Amino acid sequence: MATHTKRRIGTVDVSAIGLGGMPMSIEGRPDDESRSVATIHAALDAGVTLIDTADAYHLTATDDGHNESLIAKALASYGGDTSDVLVATKGGHLRPGDGSWTLNGSPEYLKQAAEASLKRLGVDAIGLYQFHRPDPKTPYADSIGAIRDLLDAGKIRQAGISNANPEQIKQAQEILGGRLVSVQNQFSPAYRSSEPELELCDELGIAFLPWSPLGGISKASGLGEKHPAFHRIAQELEVSPQQLTLAWMLAKSPHVIPIPGSSRPETIRDSYAAVDLELTPEQVAALDAS
Repeated sequence: MATHTKRRIGTVDVSAIGLGGMPMSIEGRPDDESRSVATIHAALDAGVTLIDTADAYHLTATDDGHNESLIAKALASYGGDTSDVLVATKGGHLRPGDGSWTLNGSPEYLKQAAEASLKRLGVDAIGLYQFHRPDPKTPYADSIGAIRDLLDAGKIRQAGISNANPEQIKQAQEILGGRLVSVQNQFSPAYRSSEPELELCDELGIAFLPWSPLGGISKASGLGEKHPAFHRIAQELEVSPQQLTLAWMLAKSPHVIPIPGSSRPETIRDSYAAVDLELTPEQVAALDAS
């Protein structure tokens, strides 16, 4: 990869655009597993070296970790070298199979979940393990303490958190002894309330991973229609509004690494092309103000 296409998560250099695996393993996921594998292979071909997943990315209550298993299968069947691919997964958010999401941030559960993810991914240690979402029934310090224990035990190589506020970021950084490497929060043209967390990560030198950067599975295709400035500037640059959105995020901070979800080869190729799209300060300011 060229230097400008790389960003850093802790001690690991990764592609500036990652691949979010959720659309391949959730309601409405592709019926054809081969298309999902082809999507992951297309991402690797393009230069993606960060793949984000979670044990809760599955459709029914009987296929826990579907996406983790799918990613492991795709990496194993890829013809090229995958030694530099960082697979990031998460635990603490559950999918009972009825369309709902539940939470379990207990230390016991998180340690069990990490062990299960480790086996599904088929690795000696998870490259990046993230606490998926705070559980009101469990003190945040206890949940992060479990992540610290996993790190100390060598079960995970790096630790991150997701859906966290600034206070939780600081608390996690303290409990982990300065070893917090990433924060994954929702951030998109339509959802900008994570600006304070993005700015804090920038100050601390921690990677900020926007999830649903294009607005989510059902809304990504209509991004340009809902956000006129993104549509207008995308037209001027002759790129898709989606690609422009990712380039805008990259321009906001060198610590931002968007992880757009995809279940088709053509969409991840378009997303990855954002690494080569340079915006002027005026364009970034116009998008910020929109």
